[in-house]
Amino acid sequence: MEKIPFTQAGLDKTKSELHQLKNVERQQVIRAIADAREHGDLSENAEYHAARERQSFIEGRIKELEDVTSRGEVIDASRITGKTVTFGVTVVIVDELTDVEYSYSIVGPYEAELEKRKISTASPIAKGLIGKQVGDSVEVQTPRGPHPYEILSISVYNGD
Repeated sequence: MEKIPFTQAGLDKTKSELHQLKNVERQQVIRAIADAREHGDLSENAEYHAARERQSFIEGRIKELEDVTSRGEVIDASRITGKTVTFGVTVVIVDELTDVEYSYSIVGPYEAELEKRKISTASPIAKGLIGKQVGDSVEVQTPRGPHPYEILSISVYNGD
């Protein structure tokens, strides 16, 4: 069974979502299905079909999150030095073609949020950066082809 890396905050957030789904949303959808059944013919009842779809989504997500949390492993932040790019760091890079700077925090796959600049260890950029140090030039394989970046700084991710 393969472990899934998490920050403590990320695992807590995932467990919170699981709790919400199991204890709140599951009960709401059961009530919605019961209410829709009271409206008669189920074959033409849009409310019933929508509630059943929602129930299917919720049950699938619960199974997924139960699996993820059972395999989740919190990476000890005190062991992260910030000397090389690894899980749990924030890295500032510069695009060597455009001189535009980017800052990314490298997190596990279930914590990634691109709009918050949190990228998964499995993303092309993270894969290209992991193991490198400040000052290194790296060529990252992107969907548009190879792209050159230079690492400007590395710091321990603070969970924001």
